Amino acid sequence: MTQAQRSRSDDINFRQRRYLLMMGIRAVCFVIAVVMFVNHLGWLVVIPAVGAIFIPYFAVVLANGGREPGNTRGFMEYQPNLPATRDPVGPSSENGHRPTRPGGSDN
Repeated sequence: MTQAQRSRSDDINFRQRRYLLMMGIRAVCFVIAVVMFVNHLGWLVVIPAVGAIFIPYFAVVLANGGREPGNTRGFMEYQPNLPATRDPVGPSSENGHRPTRPGGSDN
C-alpha cells in the first residue's frame, strides 16, 4: 500500500460522482415526499422531505472540500523556544537567606 495521493483528476472525478449520487438520493426523497403528501400520509411526509432539504447542503460541502492536506503527521503541539529559568528552591547563599530581586524587598 502506498501513501501517494490520488491524482487531481481522480480526486475531482470522485467528488463529482459522490455529489451526483447524493443529489440522486435527494431527488428520490423529493419524489417520495410528494407521493406521500398526495396520498395524505400525514407527518410521515416529513422524513423524506427533511432528506430532500438537507442533503444538498452536505453534497455541496463534500464536493467543494478539495484535496486532503498532505501533512499526515497529525497534530503537533506548540513548544515555545523560551530561555531556561532558575527557580531558587532553597538557600543558595552562605548566610542562609534567599537572594533578593533587584528593586524588591525581602520583608
